[in-house]
Amino acid sequence: MREDVEAIEERDDETPSATGGCLCGAVRYRLFGPLRDVINCHCGQCQRTHGNFAAYTQIKRSAFSCDERQGLRWYSSSDRARRGFCRICGASLFWERLDGDAISISAGSIDPPSGLKTMQDIFVADKGDYTELAPGTVVTLEGRRGGKAQPEVNAYTSVGQGVADLAKGETGETE
Repeated sequence: MREDVEAIEERDDETPSATGGCLCGAVRYRLFGPLRDVINCHCGQCQRTHGNFAAYTQIKRSAFSCDERQGLRWYSSSDRARRGFCRICGASLFWERLDGDAISISAGSIDPPSGLKTMQDIFVADKGDYTELAPGTVVTLEGRRGGKAQPEVNAYTSVGQGVADLAKGETGETE
């Protein structure tokens, strides 16, 4: 298991596509290349980690560089994934599969303007009873309490491209 996020290579001569970090600055990172649009995860782990649903973008791990990591700590949230956070200010920053080649990044930790848009909500069966989804939201009803993923669109609109991606298994799910 990875013990820390390390810079993949020196990129002093390359301009990052985005930068970001935690509230106190004890964790800062640079991203190189296109980011996936945001997926909102409503699973119970994300709710407890973030205090609400979690909004994550994603990038290949090879396109990620962590420049300031004095506050970075990892929590093994399951036998398949871990979550990165700042031990000083408490910011929840990263999520990654242990066997994956991508890292998910909390969209709110990216320096504006991010240019990102929300593309989907997952684990909606577990969403907080206080959460209202916007009309037209592409959702996956699967919840941690069981059941199979069933891509749907919030009843207020017609099916969009996101549902086609879901049907192909491109959910970007977190754990």
